[in-house]
Amino acid sequence: MTDASIPLDTVHLIRDECLCLATQRAARRMARRFDLVFAPLGVTNGQFSLMVALSGAWQPRLGALAQFLAMDSTTMTAAVKTLAQRDLVHLTRDAADARARIPCLTDQGRRVVAAALPLWHAEHQSVLAGLPGSNARDIARMLEGLRQPATG
Repeated sequence: MTDASIPLDTVHLIRDECLCLATQRAARRMARRFDLVFAPLGVTNGQFSLMVALSGAWQPRLGALAQFLAMDSTTMTAAVKTLAQRDLVHLTRDAADARARIPCLTDQGRRVVAAALPLWHAEHQSVLAGLPGSNARDIARMLEGLRQPATG
């Protein structure tokens, strides 16, 4: 057996400077924070985001919604199925392509989103208060710049 350990300074470099690790850690902390906020409504932060995306006039197919939320199609299908079982979302057939499905909020789903919005707003303000001098829109734009690299 060979010693595959890496130098401690490399471990510290990755701990202190790796953008991937820092982003993963921040995403997990943020997800837990908002999951706690939405727990009384019985939804997760991911379900909230999905339902908010469906709360306007946009009626995307599942694939377009998955792309918008940066999810893979299998995860999107499972997420919508869970919300449909709770009567928060229902699926309709796309008139242009009967194989495609369009998720839509139910009345109950709209009520949950309406109840969640003030909770989201208060927690969002609390997050920003912990980031003095930061602007949410600037941070979101910076993070949006982290797109999938082109593969060749």
